[in-house]
Amino acid sequence: MARIFITGTAGFIGYHLARLLLDEGHTVHGFDGMTDYYDVTLKQRRHAMLSQSERFAATEAMLEDLAAVDTAIDGFVPEIIVHLAGQAGVRYSLENPRAYVDANVVGTFNIMEAARRHEVRHLMMASTSSVYGANTEMPFKETDKADTPMTIYAATKKATEAMGHSYAHLYDLPTTMFRFFTVYGPWGRPDMALFKFVRATLGGEAIDVYNHGEMFRDFTYVEDLVRAIRLLMFDAVPARPEGGEVPEGDSLSPVAPYRVVNIGNSQSVRLLDFVDAIEDALGMKTRRNYMDIQPGDVPATWADAGLLERLTGYRPQTDVRDGVRAFVDWYRDYYEV
Repeated sequence: MARIFITGTAGFIGYHLARLLLDEGHTVHGFDGMTDYYDVTLKQRRHAMLSQSERFAATEAMLEDLAAVDTAIDGFVPEIIVHLAGQAGVRYSLENPRAYVDANVVGTFNIMEAARRHEVRHLMMASTSSVYGANTEMPFKETDKADTPMTIYAATKKATEAMGHSYAHLYDLPTTMFRFFTVYGPWGRPDMALFKFVRATLGGEAIDVYNHGEMFRDFTYVEDLVRAIRLLMFDAVPARPEGGEVPEGDSLSPVAPYRVVNIGNSQSVRLLDFVDAIEDALGMKTRRNYMDIQPGDVPATWADAGLLERLTGYRPQTDVRDGVRAFVDWYRDYYEV
Protein backbone atom coordinates (compact mmCIF):
# COMPACT_ATOMS: atom_id res chain seq x y z
CA MET A 1 0.00 0.00 0.00
CA ALA A 2 1.29 3.44 -0.95
CA ARG A 3 1.13 6.96 0.47
CA ILE A 4 -0.40 9.08 -2.29
CA PHE A 5 -0.77 12.85 -2.32
CA ILE A 6 -3.55 14.07 -4.64
CA THR A 7 -4.31 17.68 -5.47
CA GLY A 8 -7.91 18.50 -6.34
CA THR A 9 -9.57 15.84 -4.18
CA ALA A 10 -12.69 17.98 -3.78
CA GLY A 11 -12.89 18.17 -7.55
CA PHE A 12 -14.68 15.82 -9.91
CA ILE A 13 -11.79 13.59 -11.03
CA GLY A 14 -9.77 13.89 -7.83
CA TYR A 15 -12.69 12.69 -5.75
CA HIS A 16 -13.19 9.58 -7.89
CA LEU A 17 -9.47 8.75 -7.92
CA ALA A 18 -9.12 9.20 -4.16
CA ARG A 19 -12.15 6.99 -3.54
CA LEU A 20 -10.73 4.23 -5.76
CA LEU A 21 -7.35 4.33 -4.02
CA LEU A 22 -8.90 4.38 -0.54
CA ASP A 23 -11.05 1.39 -1.46
CA GLU A 24 -7.84 -0.46 -2.37
CA GLY A 25 -6.28 0.32 1.01
CA HIS A 26 -3.90 3.14 0.14
CA THR A 27 -3.38 6.21 2.34
CA VAL A 28 -4.37 9.47 0.65
CA HIS A 29 -3.74 13.09 1.55
CA GLY A 30 -5.85 15.54 -0.42
CA PHE A 31 -5.15 19.16 -1.25
CA ASP A 32 -7.85 21.51 -2.54
CA GLY A 33 -8.46 25.25 -2.65
CA MET A 34 -12.27 24.96 -2.54
CA THR A 35 -12.52 27.81 -5.03
CA ASP A 36 -15.95 29.18 -5.94
CA TYR A 37 -15.55 28.58 -9.69
CA TYR A 38 -18.58 26.37 -9.18
CA ASP A 39 -20.80 25.31 -6.24
CA VAL A 40 -18.54 24.90 -3.21
CA THR A 41 -21.18 22.78 -1.47
CA LEU A 42 -20.64 20.07 -4.08
CA LYS A 43 -16.91 20.12 -3.34
CA GLN A 44 -17.52 19.96 0.40
CA ARG A 45 -19.82 16.96 -0.04
CA ARG A 46 -17.13 15.14 -2.02
CA HIS A 47 -14.57 15.73 0.73
CA ALA A 48 -17.07 14.69 3.37
CA MET A 49 -17.56 11.38 1.55
CA LEU A 50 -13.80 10.77 1.40
CA SER A 51 -13.36 11.74 5.04
CA GLN A 52 -15.39 8.72 6.09
CA SER A 53 -12.14 6.79 5.62
CA GLU A 54 -9.58 7.01 8.41
CA ARG A 55 -6.87 6.81 5.76
CA PHE A 56 -7.88 10.14 4.24
CA ALA A 57 -6.95 13.63 5.37
CA ALA A 58 -6.90 16.89 3.47
CA THR A 59 -5.43 20.37 3.40
CA GLU A 60 -7.56 23.29 2.24
CA ALA A 61 -5.30 25.83 0.54
CA MET A 62 -4.43 27.28 -2.83
CA LEU A 63 -1.78 25.81 -5.11
CA GLU A 64 -0.17 29.23 -5.44
CA ASP A 65 0.48 29.25 -1.67
CA LEU A 66 3.98 27.78 -1.63
CA ALA A 67 4.18 27.55 2.16
CA ALA A 68 0.89 25.64 2.34
CA VAL A 69 1.94 23.23 -0.42
CA ASP A 70 5.28 22.56 1.23
CA THR A 71 3.78 22.12 4.70
CA ALA A 72 1.20 19.62 3.45
CA ILE A 73 3.61 17.55 1.37
CA ASP A 74 6.49 17.67 3.89
CA GLY A 75 4.15 16.54 6.64
CA PHE A 76 2.71 13.66 4.64
CA VAL A 77 5.92 12.47 2.92
CA PRO A 78 4.25 10.91 -0.14
CA GLU A 79 5.62 8.16 -2.34
CA ILE A 80 3.47 9.27 -5.29
CA ILE A 81 2.00 12.65 -6.20
CA VAL A 82 -0.99 12.98 -8.53
CA HIS A 83 -1.55 16.60 -9.52
CA LEU A 84 -5.12 17.09 -10.73
CA ALA A 85 -5.97 20.51 -9.28
CA GLY A 86 -5.96 23.63 -11.39
CA GLN A 87 -8.19 26.16 -13.05
CA ALA A 88 -10.36 24.28 -15.53
CA GLY A 89 -12.80 25.39 -18.20
CA VAL A 90 -12.10 26.51 -21.74
CA ARG A 91 -14.71 29.29 -21.83
CA TYR A 92 -13.85 30.79 -18.44
CA SER A 93 -10.28 31.26 -19.65
CA LEU A 94 -11.61 33.97 -21.97
CA GLU A 95 -12.92 35.91 -18.98
CA ASN A 96 -10.21 35.40 -16.38
CA PRO A 97 -6.93 34.28 -18.00
CA ARG A 98 -4.78 35.30 -15.03
CA ALA A 99 -6.44 32.63 -12.86
CA TYR A 100 -5.07 30.01 -15.27
CA VAL A 101 -1.51 31.27 -15.13
CA ASP A 102 -1.60 31.49 -11.33
CA ALA A 103 -3.14 28.07 -10.67
CA ASN A 104 -1.91 26.02 -13.61
CA VAL A 105 1.61 27.36 -14.08
CA VAL A 106 2.69 28.73 -10.69
CA GLY A 107 0.73 26.10 -8.77
CA THR A 108 2.16 23.27 -10.85
CA PHE A 109 5.68 24.59 -10.35
CA ASN A 110 5.14 24.45 -6.57
CA ILE A 111 4.03 20.80 -6.81
CA MET A 112 6.97 19.89 -9.03
CA GLU A 113 9.44 21.44 -6.60
CA ALA A 114 8.00 19.41 -3.73
CA ALA A 115 8.11 16.24 -5.83
CA ARG A 116 11.76 16.88 -6.65
CA ARG A 117 12.64 17.52 -3.03
CA HIS A 118 10.99 14.30 -1.85
CA GLU A 119 12.28 12.24 -4.80
CA VAL A 120 8.85 10.64 -5.25
CA ARG A 121 8.52 7.32 -7.11
CA HIS A 122 6.11 8.80 -9.64
CA LEU A 123 4.84 12.31 -10.37
CA MET A 124 1.59 12.24 -12.35
CA MET A 125 0.04 15.44 -13.69
CA ALA A 126 -3.13 16.24 -15.57
CA SER A 127 -2.98 17.83 -18.98
CA THR A 128 -5.85 18.03 -21.47
CA SER A 129 -6.90 17.11 -24.99
CA SER A 130 -7.15 20.87 -25.55
CA VAL A 131 -3.38 20.98 -26.11
CA TYR A 132 -3.97 19.44 -29.55
CA GLY A 133 -5.57 22.78 -30.44
CA ALA A 134 -5.96 23.33 -34.17
CA ASN A 135 -4.75 19.83 -35.11
CA THR A 136 -7.10 18.26 -37.65
CA GLU A 137 -5.62 14.80 -38.19
CA MET A 138 -7.48 12.34 -35.98
CA PRO A 139 -7.46 10.37 -33.81
CA PHE A 140 -4.99 12.47 -31.82
CA LYS A 141 -1.75 10.65 -30.97
CA GLU A 142 0.63 11.59 -28.16
CA THR A 143 3.45 11.82 -30.69
CA ASP A 144 1.59 14.45 -32.75
CA LYS A 145 2.79 18.03 -32.49
CA ALA A 146 0.69 20.11 -30.11
CA ASP A 147 1.88 23.61 -30.89
CA THR A 148 -1.38 25.40 -31.73
CA PRO A 149 -3.34 25.92 -28.47
CA MET A 150 -6.61 27.78 -28.98
CA THR A 151 -7.07 29.16 -25.45
CA ILE A 152 -4.96 30.31 -22.52
CA TYR A 153 -6.24 27.22 -20.67
CA ALA A 154 -4.71 24.94 -23.29
CA ALA A 155 -1.55 27.05 -23.37
CA THR A 156 -1.02 26.77 -19.61
CA LYS A 157 -1.49 22.99 -19.76
CA LYS A 158 1.04 22.72 -22.60
CA ALA A 159 3.40 24.82 -20.48
CA THR A 160 3.10 22.35 -17.60
CA GLU A 161 3.97 19.51 -19.96
CA ALA A 162 7.17 21.32 -20.93
CA MET A 163 7.96 22.11 -17.29
CA GLY A 164 7.38 18.48 -16.33
CA HIS A 165 9.78 17.27 -19.02
CA SER A 166 12.52 19.61 -17.86
CA TYR A 167 12.23 18.41 -14.25
CA ALA A 168 12.16 14.78 -15.34
CA HIS A 169 15.35 15.34 -17.32
CA LEU A 170 17.21 17.43 -14.76
CA TYR A 171 16.32 15.47 -11.63
CA ASP A 172 15.56 12.00 -13.00
CA LEU A 173 12.02 12.41 -11.71
CA PRO A 174 9.65 9.79 -13.25
CA THR A 175 6.80 11.85 -14.67
CA THR A 176 3.61 10.96 -16.54
CA MET A 177 1.36 13.60 -18.08
CA PHE A 178 -2.12 12.41 -19.01
CA ARG A 179 -4.29 14.17 -21.56
CA PHE A 180 -7.96 13.87 -20.61
CA PHE A 181 -10.76 13.81 -23.18
CA THR A 182 -14.15 15.31 -22.09
CA VAL A 183 -14.63 13.51 -18.80
CA TYR A 184 -18.20 13.02 -17.54
CA GLY A 185 -20.12 10.99 -14.97
CA PRO A 186 -21.60 11.12 -11.44
CA TRP A 187 -20.41 13.98 -9.22
CA GLY A 188 -19.51 15.90 -12.40
CA ARG A 189 -18.79 19.61 -12.74
CA PRO A 190 -21.78 21.97 -13.05
CA ASP A 191 -20.00 24.03 -15.74
CA MET A 192 -19.80 21.09 -18.17
CA ALA A 193 -22.32 20.32 -20.89
CA LEU A 194 -23.89 17.18 -19.41
CA PHE A 195 -24.63 18.82 -16.05
CA LYS A 196 -25.93 21.99 -17.69
CA PHE A 197 -28.11 20.12 -20.17
CA VAL A 198 -29.68 17.88 -17.52
CA ARG A 199 -30.29 20.76 -15.12
CA ALA A 200 -31.82 22.97 -17.81
CA THR A 201 -34.06 20.24 -19.22
CA LEU A 202 -35.39 19.23 -15.81
CA GLY A 203 -36.00 22.91 -15.10
CA GLY A 204 -37.97 23.41 -18.31
CA GLU A 205 -35.27 25.60 -19.87
CA ALA A 206 -33.66 25.42 -23.31
CA ILE A 207 -30.08 24.23 -23.79
CA ASP A 208 -27.41 26.02 -25.84
CA VAL A 209 -26.11 23.76 -28.62
CA TYR A 210 -22.95 25.24 -30.11
CA ASN A 211 -21.86 24.99 -33.73
CA HIS A 212 -25.47 23.99 -34.44
CA GLY A 213 -24.75 20.56 -33.01
CA GLU A 214 -21.89 19.78 -35.39
CA MET A 215 -19.43 19.25 -32.55
CA PHE A 216 -17.73 15.94 -31.84
CA ARG A 217 -16.19 14.91 -28.53
CA ASP A 218 -14.46 11.82 -27.18
CA PHE A 219 -16.60 11.46 -24.04
CA THR A 220 -14.71 9.53 -21.35
CA TYR A 221 -16.52 8.07 -18.35
CA VAL A 222 -14.89 9.15 -15.09
CA GLU A 223 -14.59 5.67 -13.57
CA ASP A 224 -12.77 4.49 -16.70
CA LEU A 225 -10.47 7.48 -16.44
CA VAL A 226 -9.43 6.95 -12.83
CA ARG A 227 -8.92 3.24 -13.42
CA ALA A 228 -6.48 4.17 -16.20
CA ILE A 229 -4.62 6.56 -13.88
CA ARG A 230 -4.43 3.86 -11.22
CA LEU A 231 -2.93 1.36 -13.68
CA LEU A 232 -0.40 3.88 -14.99
CA MET A 233 0.53 4.79 -11.41
CA PHE A 234 2.16 1.47 -10.58
CA ASP A 235 2.41 -0.49 -13.83
CA ALA A 236 3.86 2.09 -16.21
CA VAL A 237 6.37 4.25 -14.33
CA PRO A 238 8.52 5.86 -17.04
CA ALA A 239 12.28 5.27 -17.04
CA ARG A 240 14.98 7.06 -19.00
CA PRO A 241 15.57 4.88 -22.08
CA GLU A 242 19.02 3.40 -22.49
CA GLY A 243 20.81 4.98 -25.41
CA GLY A 244 17.79 7.16 -26.12
CA GLU A 245 16.03 4.27 -27.86
CA VAL A 246 12.26 4.83 -27.69
CA PRO A 247 9.81 2.12 -28.83
CA GLU A 248 7.83 3.05 -31.93
CA GLY A 249 4.60 4.84 -31.07
CA ASP A 250 5.69 5.55 -27.49
CA SER A 251 5.74 9.15 -26.26
CA LEU A 252 8.57 8.34 -23.83
CA SER A 253 11.24 11.03 -23.97
CA PRO A 254 14.64 9.93 -25.30
CA VAL A 255 16.35 12.06 -22.62
CA ALA A 256 14.10 11.79 -19.55
CA PRO A 257 11.85 9.41 -17.58
CA TYR A 258 8.86 11.27 -18.97
CA ARG A 259 5.80 10.21 -20.94
CA VAL A 260 2.52 11.71 -22.21
CA VAL A 261 -0.54 9.41 -22.31
CA ASN A 262 -3.98 10.01 -23.80
CA ILE A 263 -6.90 8.80 -21.70
CA GLY A 264 -10.00 8.73 -23.87
CA ASN A 265 -12.80 6.46 -25.00
CA SER A 266 -11.44 6.22 -28.56
CA GLN A 267 -14.76 7.34 -30.03
CA SER A 268 -15.77 10.72 -31.38
CA VAL A 269 -19.45 11.24 -30.58
CA ARG A 270 -21.59 13.86 -32.30
CA LEU A 271 -23.00 16.40 -29.86
CA LEU A 272 -26.54 15.85 -31.13
CA ASP A 273 -26.19 12.12 -30.41
CA PHE A 274 -25.01 13.01 -26.91
CA VAL A 275 -28.13 15.15 -26.45
CA ASP A 276 -30.26 12.25 -27.69
CA ALA A 277 -28.68 10.06 -24.98
CA ILE A 278 -29.62 12.66 -22.38
CA GLU A 279 -33.22 12.71 -23.61
CA ASP A 280 -33.39 8.92 -23.41
CA ALA A 281 -32.00 8.88 -19.86
CA LEU A 282 -34.35 11.63 -18.69
CA GLY A 283 -37.39 10.42 -20.59
CA MET A 284 -37.86 14.03 -21.70
CA LYS A 285 -37.28 16.09 -24.80
CA THR A 286 -34.87 19.01 -24.76
CA ARG A 287 -35.55 22.48 -26.12
CA ARG A 288 -32.51 23.61 -28.08
CA ASN A 289 -30.94 26.97 -28.91
CA TYR A 290 -28.67 26.33 -31.90
CA MET A 291 -25.69 28.68 -31.73
CA ASP A 292 -22.42 29.43 -33.52
CA ILE A 293 -19.19 27.91 -32.24
CA GLN A 294 -17.56 29.91 -29.43
CA PRO A 295 -14.05 31.40 -29.59
CA GLY A 296 -11.47 28.86 -28.44
CA ASP A 297 -13.71 25.83 -29.05
CA VAL A 298 -12.53 23.13 -31.42
CA PRO A 299 -15.10 21.30 -33.55
CA ALA A 300 -13.84 17.79 -32.74
CA THR A 301 -11.68 15.68 -30.44
CA TRP A 302 -10.83 11.99 -30.73
CA ALA A 303 -8.24 10.07 -28.73
CA ASP A 304 -5.93 7.35 -29.93
CA ALA A 305 -5.71 5.33 -26.67
CA GLY A 306 -3.44 2.68 -28.12
CA LEU A 307 -0.46 3.67 -25.97
CA LEU A 308 -2.53 3.44 -22.79
CA GLU A 309 -3.62 -0.06 -23.79
CA ARG A 310 -0.07 -1.15 -24.60
CA LEU A 311 1.20 0.12 -21.26
CA THR A 312 -1.60 -1.18 -19.05
CA GLY A 313 -3.65 -3.68 -21.04
CA TYR A 314 -6.66 -1.43 -20.46
CA ARG A 315 -8.76 0.82 -22.68
CA PRO A 316 -11.79 2.89 -21.56
CA GLN A 317 -14.93 1.62 -23.23
CA THR A 318 -18.08 2.71 -21.38
CA ASP A 319 -20.82 3.42 -23.89
CA VAL A 320 -21.92 7.04 -23.74
CA ARG A 321 -25.58 6.07 -23.22
CA ASP A 322 -24.66 4.00 -20.16
CA GLY A 323 -22.48 6.78 -18.78
CA VAL A 324 -25.12 9.45 -19.30
CA ARG A 325 -27.74 7.29 -17.60
CA ALA A 326 -25.44 6.81 -14.58
CA PHE A 327 -25.02 10.59 -14.33
CA VAL A 328 -28.77 11.21 -14.58
CA ASP A 329 -29.43 8.64 -11.86
CA TRP A 330 -26.88 10.36 -9.62
CA TYR A 331 -28.29 13.82 -10.39
CA ARG A 332 -31.85 12.81 -9.57
CA ASP A 333 -30.72 11.26 -6.30
CA TYR A 334 -28.37 14.08 -5.25
CA TYR A 335 -30.81 16.89 -6.00
CA GLU A 336 -33.90 14.84 -5.10
CA VAL A 337 -35.48 15.51 -8.48
